[in-house]
Amino acid sequence: MNAPHVNVRDLEPQLLAHQADEDFVLTDGQADLWLMRSPGAHTAHLLDRSELDDSERARADAFLRPADGLLYATVHVALRRLLARYLRTTPRDVRFTRETCPGCGAGHGRPALDLAPLPLHFSVSHSSAVALVGVAGVPIGVDVERLPRPSTIDVCARFLHPDEQAELAAAQSPSERAEDFGRIWTRKEAFLKGIGTGLSRSAAEDYLGADAARHPAGWSVLDIPCGATHAAALAVHRAELLSADVRWLAEEWLRSATAPDPQAAAAALAC
Repeated sequence: MNAPHVNVRDLEPQLLAHQADEDFVLTDGQADLWLMRSPGAHTAHLLDRSELDDSERARADAFLRPADGLLYATVHVALRRLLARYLRTTPRDVRFTRETCPGCGAGHGRPALDLAPLPLHFSVSHSSAVALVGVAGVPIGVDVERLPRPSTIDVCARFLHPDEQAELAAAQSPSERAEDFGRIWTRKEAFLKGIGTGLSRSAAEDYLGADAARHPAGWSVLDIPCGATHAAALAVHRAELLSADVRWLAEEWLRSATAPDPQAAAAALAC
């Protein structure tokens, strides 16, 4: 089996509106990854929350830390705008539902599109001002996490697969241990999101360590580059993933459609 190609297509963040339509057509064996950072305090007011539904706005407002609520709103505006481009519709017309949980049969499984006109699956994750959206034609899970402190690793590592614990124990330095844990944990969460159980399934049940040949059968699991402070991973329900395109989105693309464009305003003043 050939290793999938992870293609970081845009090293510089760019506006969603400037992406061509062909960037929103999924081919067989392809996954699209969209990374973004939460807006800074000086531009947070430009985030277009009008595209969110009532439940999303209520959830964003319920966070105790305003920064967490802003990040939640950011990723859900991103999700709606991205899916709208794939579906050729408007962000407000994107409708969500929940699949059946494979563990208990209740309706709190993977988030999904309601009555989508084409096979389109998605997953979202956010952590410490960085957010990730994954889109594919088959079930997908993504996860992004800030690299943890040693105390966090000490607490969480004992819940991992025994062979994953052994790999962490072999790390040569605290920084290497943090990076190894970040890779293992994000792979694991991405996979558990992909199958629809989340962490209700034991973290020790599936091996997602360094030996890719031992990863769950029928799934492609790979690491996603996202900077020095975070780890990220993708899991796709396909035995052989051909490519994964990674793009960073510019902060300005979250701007309300009615907000003034700073460059256009400057040009007008210069006339």
